[in-house]
Amino acid sequence: MHGVPLTPMMMPPSATGAIARLAAARVTEAGLDLGPLLHKVGLTASQIQDRQARVAVAAQISFLNLVAEALPDDLLGFHLAQGFEPREVGLLYFVLASSATLGEAMARAERYSTITNEGIRLWCQEGGDFRIRYSYVGVSRHTDRHQIEFWATALVRICRTLTDTDLRPIRVSLAHPRCGASGYLEAFFGCEVTFASDHDEVTFARPTPQRRLAEAEPYLNELLVQYCEEALSRRGNPASPIRASVENAVAPLLPHGRARAGEVARALGMSERTLARRLAAESLTFLGIREEMRKDLARHYLADAGLPISRIAWLLGFQEISAFTHAFKRWTGHTPTQMRNRLTAQTSSAGDAGF
Repeated sequence: MHGVPLTPMMMPPSATGAIARLAAARVTEAGLDLGPLLHKVGLTASQIQDRQARVAVAAQISFLNLVAEALPDDLLGFHLAQGFEPREVGLLYFVLASSATLGEAMARAERYSTITNEGIRLWCQEGGDFRIRYSYVGVSRHTDRHQIEFWATALVRICRTLTDTDLRPIRVSLAHPRCGASGYLEAFFGCEVTFASDHDEVTFARPTPQRRLAEAEPYLNELLVQYCEEALSRRGNPASPIRASVENAVAPLLPHGRARAGEVARALGMSERTLARRLAAESLTFLGIREEMRKDLARHYLADAGLPISRIAWLLGFQEISAFTHAFKRWTGHTPTQMRNRLTAQTSSAGDAGF
């Protein structure tokens, strides 16, 4: 019996693949074999090279993670965003650049960003400080560091380019934890960067939206807005799997010890029974998802030598280090300290090999 084919309305969130192309170029420049990395995430070289093709956002995130490990480059997304040509973003960049003010440009970004990446939505809020928040739709936020660091860095770079100033945010918040390399991001942004935050957000001072843009072209902007509206109308609403929704609701609750089924169900606007039923329909359980998240996050956190194991235990919702150690040994057969030593040795080995 044949399965029901996925229609555009049911497809998982996709992206233009611009970040994946930049990462692939880094792999090639480093003299590494690109093929195995692409194969692991279900992508092909032709997909990456074809600017008309789209790639699954989840695959792009996984590819960036693999590339970061292979190079190694723990700040891959940040480094890619520092060196890329903003026009690589395509239609979205040009509709922003031709806007009259930065506030108008960011309103365009809020409406049309899904043309570039359906897995991330922008929300702009004025009134007090000017806040630009990223939210993940249909993909799991906890698996990502490099894509969100790319977009936060690219946003500030683009704002500086559009205004022809050294514009600096007053705050940057990112949901994932980071210790060792945070100083590089703070030096670029020119402000404190808060990690392990409840939200991914770039905040500018109140007058920022009124800044005039250096290359404003009202007639061109009107035409490009029409193109964007047409492109938007051709893209349906991507599928949002219940698993991704649960994971994105669990992530900010973990450090507070509140990642319980009832709390998550309320955050998703449903009863605990409905949540259990929807998960069961996909052969999932809430406890199973939470366990997998903790296991996955633990490995990522342990790779950051600057994160104390006591803080990792707290970030994962364990009240005692001993409880975290017991759980981690059950998952992997190793203690957190043993795993950290292994990961450190692997990174050192890759560095010695000239990667």
